[in-house]
Amino acid sequence: MLEKQIENKLTMAVKKAGGIAPKFVSPSFAGMPDRLVLLPDGIFAFVELKAPGENPRPLQKARYRKLRALGFRVYVIDNVDGIGGMLHELLST
Repeated sequence: MLEKQIENKLTMAVKKAGGIAPKFVSPSFAGMPDRLVLLPDGIFAFVELKAPGENPRPLQKARYRKLRALGFRVYVIDNVDGIGGMLHELLST
C-alpha cells in the first residue's frame, strides 16, 4: 500500500469520527509531521504517514521528540491498522 493510500484512509477515518485531518506544511521548519488530526472536544495530534516499513528521517525524529516534550501527541503510521489504534487512543482519553 502506498503512503498516499494510507493518508486518504486516515482523512476518511478522522472525518467519520467527526473531525478533520488537514495537511500540515511548515516551510520554515522542516521535518514536521504530515497531518494535523483535529477531533471534537479539542482533541489534537500530529501524524506522520509512511509507506509500510519506512521510518522517519533523523530530522523528523528530532522534531517529534521536541513536539512530545512540549506535550503534544505524535503518531507515525505506516499501515491502515495504525489509524484505528490512534483514533481509539485519542478518543478514549
